[in-house]
Amino acid sequence: MALIGYARVSTLEQTLDPQLRELRAVGCDTIHEEQASGADRTRPALGRLLATIKPGDTLVVVRLDRLARSLVHLLQVIDLLKAKGAHFRSLGDPIDTTTPQGTFSLQVMGAVAELERALIRERTKAGLRSARAQGRIGGNPALRSGDRDALRKLRLARDETYARKLEGTAQTWVPLVRRHRPDMAWDDLTRLLNARKGRDSPDWSIERLKRAAKRYVRDGLLPSTVLDRAPRRDPDDRLLAIVAGMRHADPDLTLAGIATRLEQMRERTPRGNTKWYPSTVRMLLQRAGKMGMAAES
Repeated sequence: MALIGYARVSTLEQTLDPQLRELRAVGCDTIHEEQASGADRTRPALGRLLATIKPGDTLVVVRLDRLARSLVHLLQVIDLLKAKGAHFRSLGDPIDTTTPQGTFSLQVMGAVAELERALIRERTKAGLRSARAQGRIGGNPALRSGDRDALRKLRLARDETYARKLEGTAQTWVPLVRRHRPDMAWDDLTRLLNARKGRDSPDWSIERLKRAAKRYVRDGLLPSTVLDRAPRRDPDDRLLAIVAGMRHADPDLTLAGIATRLEQMRERTPRGNTKWYPSTVRMLLQRAGKMGMAAES
């Protein structure tokens, strides 16, 4: 387990020295340095850090504003760290996800952020209702006239909205993409993801999952290799890969549990049946183990 430091300044006139001293003092042997605006989410050094940090490592900053300018972005980064089994610590704030107190503080911050978003939505709806009651036409006049600057801002706003939607589901799909791509085909991975999601969550499509992965690759949050073409497999090898992937993702999942998920994915057994039995799953896991895909069960 290593302490990985991240130090950032916004301009060349500023110096990283005070941050570097504090980070080294707490034991950070590796420190990623960056000169970039805190509002920029596509910072190269931060992207490399998040892509290479290992399970058990801790990302350390001197203050929260060195990592993120907004609470939403901060929570997004911490969710990604959690998905990779890593931790987060801010020296100047009561945030340390390796301790119960630090985790509680983070949960409070998340609740405050969600409340703030709900209040903004309600105020916006109330304003629109009032405007309609007074006969005012909604919308942006600059957009209606085709102003290029307004259209550019609209595209950026939509991109920000999309990023927020992705960060809300990152814990469910990012670990699976990182673990199984490109060894598993997109359609199989999509069905595996849909079998694991909650009932109230919308289904993933192949294109939606590809788009999300491309976005995280662009931001440096996933390696580019996840977009490589999957190798061709015969039907039996494909089933072995799916079953082995389930066992690897959730070692505590029972044979009956794997069978249930395969039925939810509408996978057919090696004999073409729709009903799965634990004995069939055990047979596939044993074959996968002999091929080095998973531990035999």
